[in-house]
Amino acid sequence: MQSRLRVQGHPIQPMLVTFPFGLFVSATVFDLADVLGGPAFLGEVGYWTSVAALVAAALAGVAGMIDLWDVPVDRTRRTAITFNLVNVAMAALFLVACLVRADAPQRGASVVLLLTELVALGVGAVGVSLGARLVRRFDAGRRAEPTTFDAFADASDATVDLARPRPARP
Repeated sequence: MQSRLRVQGHPIQPMLVTFPFGLFVSATVFDLADVLGGPAFLGEVGYWTSVAALVAAALAGVAGMIDLWDVPVDRTRRTAITFNLVNVAMAALFLVACLVRADAPQRGASVVLLLTELVALGVGAVGVSLGARLVRRFDAGRRAEPTTFDAFADASDATVDLARPRPARP
């Protein structure tokens, strides 16, 4: 499968998916610190980190839907659809948590919201597993260089060409 959205030959969607998941984890850590008695601003940071993650999740979702057109109709397509639905479910749980906090003056987290975020991260972990399965399936036999420590054994097969800089013009 060739992704329609590519940068330097690499599909964009797997790169984009890491941002919302990392931001959701960060938001949960901030909210955990807030619930455990940290400074009040940590809840505010957790809220805005969740908002940023939702924006990133929307961008990753659009890229995922565009890439879904090229997935062959077989078990791989079902895995890709499940992957996208799991990511939507994770984002939906965080969206609910954000909407509950949106009207609060401090936007701090509560224990119930923290538990909702932890459940969402559990759902997201399933999505990470499905995404890894998809990447392995699409990358099988296409790697240009070894991915183990054997790649360091022979330095004569360097994949980076170094060129001398051109002298500056007077």
